[in-house]
Order: sequence, then structure tokens, then C-alpha cells
Amino acid sequence: MPDRAPSPTQLATLLRPLIRRATNIAARDVIPRAQQAYGAAREGFEAATVRILGDDFDARVAELRERYQGGDPFGLDPDTAKLALGIVSVFHRAYFRTEVHGLENVPKGAVLLVANHSGQIPIDGMIIGASMFLDHDPPRVIRAMVEKWVQTLPWVNVLFRSLGQVVGVPENCRRLLQDGEAILVFPEGTRGISKPFSRRYRLADFGLGFMRLAIETDTPIVPVAVVGAEEQYINIGNLGGVARAVGIPSAPIVPQWFIPGLQMPLPTKYRLYFGEPMRFGGDADDDDSVIGEKVELVRQTIQALVDRGLAEREAVFW
Repeated sequence: MPDRAPSPTQLATLLRPLIRRATNIAARDVIPRAQQAYGAAREGFEAATVRILGDDFDARVAELRERYQGGDPFGLDPDTAKLALGIVSVFHRAYFRTEVHGLENVPKGAVLLVANHSGQIPIDGMIIGASMFLDHDPPRVIRAMVEKWVQTLPWVNVLFRSLGQVVGVPENCRRLLQDGEAILVFPEGTRGISKPFSRRYRLADFGLGFMRLAIETDTPIVPVAVVGAEEQYINIGNLGGVARAVGIPSAPIVPQWFIPGLQMPLPTKYRLYFGEPMRFGGDADDDDSVIGEKVELVRQTIQALVDRGLAEREAVFW
């Protein structure tokens, strides 16, 4: 007869010395080496950001820390924001080589930055954020209104909260505007970011919510046009059935994602155009038809800025 398997108590007794030894080895060798490697990598990254972004990067981060030294109600963490801004800013300056026009049009205090949306993943929002932090004086952190479903994604919801991004509901937006924040809004939503290549640079219909908040809070709207994002990932269609099955807004068909080495966005040249501030009066509770006319004026202004950018650029990559 074979020996009986050891009981859980016996097994724990046998494994306890091995676990203790493994823990001691990790504490003595593995963890210090990992910490040392992390420290070296962080120092190297920070040195690289200074070379690419200039000597004033740390000074801008210091202003960010001072701005939020009392804490942020939505969870913005300056250390996480610094790391993210460093990474995104490298894409802004070195990879997409962004040209920025009209940044002086962004007023101090509360403002709604209303932009066209495209590119399959929200790189356009990150580049606008990098521009506001690196190129605007004083540096500002934008607060983007993200879709509710994003908060259901593990890890992503924690990261977005650490970066100060919030779920796009009116009460959150209202609180941020009262605190004098710059809020980035994409009124096209997923209709814009997942549009097929055949409809590139043709703005989809806008939602009305941002206009009601602008009127209610007497906040200026700065129209923002992004040129260059439409070509970073070429979308040839959408698998609507797949999107509905997994509970996401869209499932774009991007052949580039299935070609080895081309998962990164193409290094198109980004161009940002910040228009003059727009203010709207009236009643925030007006009928949709009345609000819609004002929203359409903003949409047409952004479309005109997009058309200007397309007319001015000589090529997609330079």
C-alpha cells in the first residue's frame, strides 16, 4: 500500500523552513537589487527627460506640487503625474514633434477645452495635456472627463484617478470648475475616437452637456483642433457585435495592430490649434434645440480650425 499523503499540518511543517529561507533570500538579495535597479532606471529616465524636455521640467513639476500641496479631492498624485507627464512629454516633443498654435488664447482660471477626438486610443488627450503642462505659462494640469465604462477597467481606473482624471458627470465637472481647473472635453465621445479612416477629420455630432455646464458656471470655452491623430492608426471598420459582447463602445479593425513591430502609433506630426475663447449666455435649462444651436457653433469653429490645419500642413509626417 502506498504511503498516505501528508496532512495539511504536516505539509505546512515541511514547507515552513523553505518559505522562511526564500523570504530571507528575497529580503537579503532580491529586494535590494530590485530597488537598486528601479532607482537607477528612474535616475536614467529623469536625466533623459531633462535632455529632451529642458531644464525647466523640474521647475514646472515644482509648481504642480505647490498647486496641489493641500491634496486633491479626485486623487491627483503629483509623483505619479510627474512620471506620466515625463513619458507623455517625450512623445509630445520627440515622437510626434507637436506644433502648438494659439496657446495664449487659454485664459487663467476655469476653462473648458473642447476638442475633436480621433486616433482609436486617446493619445490626442495626452498630447493636449503635455502641451498645457510644458508649453503654457504657467504650466497647467488638464482634467479630462472620461467615459464611465473606463472606470470598470482594472488598474486603468486607479491610474486615471492618480492622474487626476475624473468620470465625466456634471457634478464632477462643476466641482473642478469651481476650483479654477482646466477641463478637457471631447463632445464626440467614442463616435469620434473610433471613426473609420474614410471619415477622418469630419467631426461627429457633439453632445450637449458641456454647453449647459459652460452656461451654468459662466465658464469660457476654448475650441481646440487636433490634426495628425487620424493617421496614427488606420481604422477600416468596426466589429459592433464584438464590442457589444464584451461591453465596450467599439471594436475598431486596425490592421496595423496585427503587424509585428507596428503596434506603436505611426509617428505622425501633431498640430494643435487653440482658438479664441467663446462665451455663451442664456439659460442652462433651455430646450435641446436652443442649446444645440450654440453647440453647433462650437463644432463648426473646431471644424474650421481642423480645416485650417489640414490646409497648412505639407505632409502627414512633417
